[in-house]
Amino acid sequence: MRELAASFVVPGPAGVAVRDRLRVSDADAAVLTEVGVFLGSLASGDLAERSRQGLAHDATGRAVRKRALTGKSSARWAGSITKATHDQWALARRGQAAHLSRLRGQIASIEARLARPLGAKADRGAGLARGYALRGEWHAKSRRLHTLKDRLVVVEADWAAGRVHVVRGGKRLANTRHQLTAAGLSEQQWRQRWQAERMFLAADGESGKRFGNETIRITDTGKLTLKLPAPLAHLANAPHGRYVLDATVRFRHRGQEWRDRITANRAVAYRIHHDPVRGRWYVTASWQRAAVPVLPLEAALARGVVGVDMNDDHLAAWHLDVHGNPVGAPQRFFYDLTNSAEHRDAQIRHALSRLLHHTRRCGAAAIAIEDLDFTDSTSREKHGRNKRFRRLISRFPTAKLTARLVSMVAEQDIAIVAVDPAYTSGWGAQHWQKPLATPARTISRHDAASIAVGRRALGYPIRRRTTPLPAHQSDVQGHRTVQARPEARRREETRPHPPGPRTRCVPPEVERKRETSLPKTVRGSATEQQSWQQDSLPLSV
Repeated sequence: MRELAASFVVPGPAGVAVRDRLRVSDADAAVLTEVGVFLGSLASGDLAERSRQGLAHDATGRAVRKRALTGKSSARWAGSITKATHDQWALARRGQAAHLSRLRGQIASIEARLARPLGAKADRGAGLARGYALRGEWHAKSRRLHTLKDRLVVVEADWAAGRVHVVRGGKRLANTRHQLTAAGLSEQQWRQRWQAERMFLAADGESGKRFGNETIRITDTGKLTLKLPAPLAHLANAPHGRYVLDATVRFRHRGQEWRDRITANRAVAYRIHHDPVRGRWYVTASWQRAAVPVLPLEAALARGVVGVDMNDDHLAAWHLDVHGNPVGAPQRFFYDLTNSAEHRDAQIRHALSRLLHHTRRCGAAAIAIEDLDFTDSTSREKHGRNKRFRRLISRFPTAKLTARLVSMVAEQDIAIVAVDPAYTSGWGAQHWQKPLATPARTISRHDAASIAVGRRALGYPIRRRTTPLPAHQSDVQGHRTVQARPEARRREETRPHPPGPRTRCVPPEVERKRETSLPKTVRGSATEQQSWQQDSLPLSV
């Protein structure tokens, strides 16, 4: 059994993003498209230049690129493009590092199993992996080992040279161009999506400027104005080369918080994007939040906790009091992850909303979740034969669930406690599934796991209090374990004898009301000839 990590309170989100629909006219849509395509071409060229610089990039190189873009657009657009380009390169670099680590792990796993005899069992004590079952599987894995080593050589060369592979618009959409029939798209539809993904209409905010952004400005009344690049200044319908849209922006979610920021001229970043499938335009506002001190773990658990076990199709939750006892009935919040990304996102958001409502009804101030990371489990080297299980883990939205839950509880005064996920399902089913099941209520393995998660967050062991001794209810045979915490006083002493009669025990000072009868085999005895009769109760009492 590995050592368990300590539970901790998940820090709140560092930023906020809200979105609103832009009901633009045809003229406004044409202007936004022309500006977005022009700036997107500049962003593509800058990304290519940044990729060619590789590890030789420095502040001087960025300044040179920014000056080159300023003459083609403006200083503010050039700053937004160079920053977005650098962020995209850094993201690709982090993905490359993760891919490199994954390849090395897969190679080490295959080499360890190839070194073992066929059919050999794993020995965790000695650190030996299990061998492959069949000779054909051993041969296939040996060929895969050479393929992975060849990939590793290429990735290591790219990493050493600082070379990344990035596709503006997405690699998946780019490959879809070669299989339009299978995707159910026409060439015109694909080009619309490709153009929408490669447009650039994003600008970072700047504190101290009017309404927090000079490039894309939204006033407190909802009027949106856009600073046009120099080659497209002829499209302006307002002074100083600006274009005013007919659409009005109204952020319904966190609208007051956004309005307070722009009124105080604090930085707000905006991004305008187009959805060609729906034919709609959207604007997204984002800003950073002030760092909030993390709530201490003891304070977060002062009113109990709601333990949550995350599964492929539902969230299993159970409310636990401060002593670690389950209260009420288990709750299940289902969602469906089989359709489009928008549908999956809506399903997750709806399930988490119901979870928050249940937490507030219970009076708890914390939600305990597992700190899951299925990065290694999705590889075919760990679950090679079980493809169904690997697909299940691959589509399981662990990061999205955690990130969205943290952002949703930020304004609800509810803390998120992350616990080590080791053995929660097995130990929960072992200690809690059968005792809590009743003829009218079926307890699943996931419900029991939610109790295990909550108890681990509270600092209690997962196992239940042990059953009383079979001989009698005293502590003559020794003190029962897992009853009191180590800091409890006098916990090793025997229980004091309570005064009064005990179960199945008659005090010695009480007079017996019936005579001891002889065995039934004795015939003609005095007790057999007498009939026993209970005294009548006094009516005056």
